[in-house]
Amino acid sequence: MPDHVSLWGLLIPIRRSFRQYVNLRPIRVFEGIDSPVRGARPGEVDFVVVRENMEGEYSEVGGRLNRGFPDEIAVQEAVFTRAGVTRVLDYAFTLASQRGGRLTSATKSNGIVHTMPFWDQLVTERAASFPQVAWDQEHIDALAAKFVLEPARFDVVVASNLFGDILSDLAAAVAGSIGIAPAANLNPERDFPSMFEPVHGSAPDIAGQGTANPLGAIWSAAMMLDHLGHPAAARDITDAIASVLAKTDIRTRDLGGTATTAEFTDKLIELL
Repeated sequence: MPDHVSLWGLLIPIRRSFRQYVNLRPIRVFEGIDSPVRGARPGEVDFVVVRENMEGEYSEVGGRLNRGFPDEIAVQEAVFTRAGVTRVLDYAFTLASQRGGRLTSATKSNGIVHTMPFWDQLVTERAASFPQVAWDQEHIDALAAKFVLEPARFDVVVASNLFGDILSDLAAAVAGSIGIAPAANLNPERDFPSMFEPVHGSAPDIAGQGTANPLGAIWSAAMMLDHLGHPAAARDITDAIASVLAKTDIRTRDLGGTATTAEFTDKLIELL
């Protein structure tokens, strides 16, 4: 099945129908994981990417004309609304005020002439309501480089739909494997359900082999427990994740080991 069919036929309608406008992706380098990035050390890299989850570059505005002819054309419009950008910025600034007090905004206003200067304007406006948060902005290309060169400098990174999608996958790789990374699709007002999922998707290339890293799903479950009002249970799960990585040599294939999904999960449950 083509990726755009499963995405636009299921995942994006769920996010939009349930107003899950915050996509939250924590990034952490665990003890016992060798990051492919030399400067990404355990205990130093611990940040969150806040991705706008309902509009931006992933809009439905556009189309294709003259399919199959030499003059075929495809048009895709990015849609940024004041309401949509403001609410995700408020969430990110609030989160930063509860964490390390630092926020970085991803932009590209030197090249994208309308939407990104609008995004920057709204960041400046909302920052005035959070004087306790130190903030800056980085062009997306430079920010991608700094994720690799200086991953420990970040606390909360807020980004548009496309930028946040790309940055969070890059950050997960910096942390050691995209198989570890969880995600939360949040409706912060709780008018609708939220949804929790591994970042890596379904991995059809290894389907049925029993070798997938279960940590992305398990950490996502911990995020769900925290959202549902059970922070202690959530901490128990993330502590078990940390323990299995720090205290054992059990690793799935993506982490350089030979353990199956079941073997890794059984050891984590034992430690839990």
